[in-house]
Amino acid sequence: MSHVFVSYARPDEPLAEQIAEALREQGFEVWRDDDLPAHRPYAEVIEERIRGAAAVVVLWSCEAVKSQWVRAEADTARGALTLVQATIDGTMPPMPFNQIHCADLQEWHPETDAHGWRKLCASLKELAGAPEAKAPANARETSGALSVCVLPFQNMSGDPEQEYFSDGICEDITTDLSKVSALEVIARNTAFTFKGRSVNVCEVAKALNVSHVLEGSVRKVGDKVRITAQLIDGKTGGHVWAERYDRDLTDIFTIQDEISKSIVKALKVRLLPEEKKALEQRGTTNAEAYNLYLLARQYWITGNHGDMRREERVMRICSRAVEIDPYYPQAWALLAIAQSSLKYSFGQEVDDGFAAANAALSLDPNIAEAHLPMYQRFLKRGQTEAADEAIATAIRLGPESWEVSKEAGRYFLSKSDVPTATRHYENAVELMESDFLAWAMLSTCYKALGEQAKLRHSAGKMVSEAQSAVQQDPSNGAALGILAGGYALLGQKEKTREWIDRAILVDPDNITMRYNFACVLSILGDKEEAIKMLETALPRASAFQVTTAAYDTDLECVRDDPRFQKMLAEAQQRLGLTPPEEPALRAQPSGS
Repeated sequence: MSHVFVSYARPDEPLAEQIAEALREQGFEVWRDDDLPAHRPYAEVIEERIRGAAAVVVLWSCEAVKSQWVRAEADTARGALTLVQATIDGTMPPMPFNQIHCADLQEWHPETDAHGWRKLCASLKELAGAPEAKAPANARETSGALSVCVLPFQNMSGDPEQEYFSDGICEDITTDLSKVSALEVIARNTAFTFKGRSVNVCEVAKALNVSHVLEGSVRKVGDKVRITAQLIDGKTGGHVWAERYDRDLTDIFTIQDEISKSIVKALKVRLLPEEKKALEQRGTTNAEAYNLYLLARQYWITGNHGDMRREERVMRICSRAVEIDPYYPQAWALLAIAQSSLKYSFGQEVDDGFAAANAALSLDPNIAEAHLPMYQRFLKRGQTEAADEAIATAIRLGPESWEVSKEAGRYFLSKSDVPTATRHYENAVELMESDFLAWAMLSTCYKALGEQAKLRHSAGKMVSEAQSAVQQDPSNGAALGILAGGYALLGQKEKTREWIDRAILVDPDNITMRYNFACVLSILGDKEEAIKMLETALPRASAFQVTTAAYDTDLECVRDDPRFQKMLAEAQQRLGLTPPEEPALRAQPSGS
């Protein structure tokens, strides 16, 4: 098997040695510069080894980005298409290497099977060949156990804008299979780490410890759809079941039912009566309404937070979906959330989502997300007990809901219950790893609790996930803002100010972003600049932002400044808010 070259900065040698040894334990042939022969020139051997390597692992750190040797080795590997990158302290690759994905090893140590480590090993297996790795000590035995990973279906439509549809199909099949008690189904977030990658199914099965893998593709053109699906044995790589469906788009629900039931049949699983009924339940039977809902949800997840055009777009699309099918509860719930955000986060004169939320709950009383707009209404009207009950119901009904987890995090943060808020934000990023805003709120929690190691990890994720969002949409002001915040928490002041300047230029009217920048500048200890930024934000800030400002630990630098206190009081008066008796987080340790 071809060897793996490890590149690192000299101050990082102890950790590089541990990583190299762990890769050898995995079965890889690893070379680093401690193996240099005494009789040959250093540069000659390094170049020879890099050019002969099947994969080059570059360990980025604050020291590595300053090393000309590391940059030169990374550049050689990039040209040879053998570059595999990892950050060991949250520092992201410099240009031009930031265009290539980077695994996160901040939380890694030799005894853990962290997500970033699995991602690194999967890339090495693809480039250098699969090693004969020893099974981890805590691996779950899969003999006799049925477990499935539903890999993201490929979008074969020839149009990247149709990605939402193939992703939605994949998520629905995952949800269907999760209803079968005899099957263990890998979570959507874990499965989607393989999106866009050419993978060996057996290696995926081994990495995730599953018995079977489902993969497929979706081609949607006009009112026609072609879906292919293959269920593969994770040990042998053989096909257990495969099918291709060429149908009208109106048959999409029938196709999903057939795929789920065919998998159950192929695995010889006996369905309980209630499970059979659950598999046949759909929020709608109208393909056009379903397509619109998937599109709206994609905009909601990936849109520019802080730009109300996201909410307006989602509201328009969902309004059309419920016009087509007035009995579609999921579409009513998403419409309600978008309306609530427009009303309470942006102060727009629109319905606050209460009616749409009630419509959703009248159709399906178990939709957790529909309770969130009700919670917001009760909260804004000072009906504390009703608000508490609404959020508690949402949490009870939706423990695995991304939207609920985020709102629950905000709720407990406002109650100064930072540990509980932290658990909800941790759940949110587990469900949606790409949510850089949830990573930012989690960083606030870790900072308040003094969890320095976790804070560095979450700050690194703020940077990496926001960078991915900016690559997809360079005008995403929210992502630009979170990038600056992540770099501030990592102590990289120059990069922080660089991204602040860029973000203000790109999205000057994003008030959410300006508020976040005030927090960033406060974290950096730049009191005057933080005050100036707040002067552009608080006079136009939403009720949520003004309420948060009263207890936000990120603003401790300006907390006692009379200018801040005056601005805050004026903003509270403008919005009719009553100042809290005791700022919720001020008693918490800052962790700075």
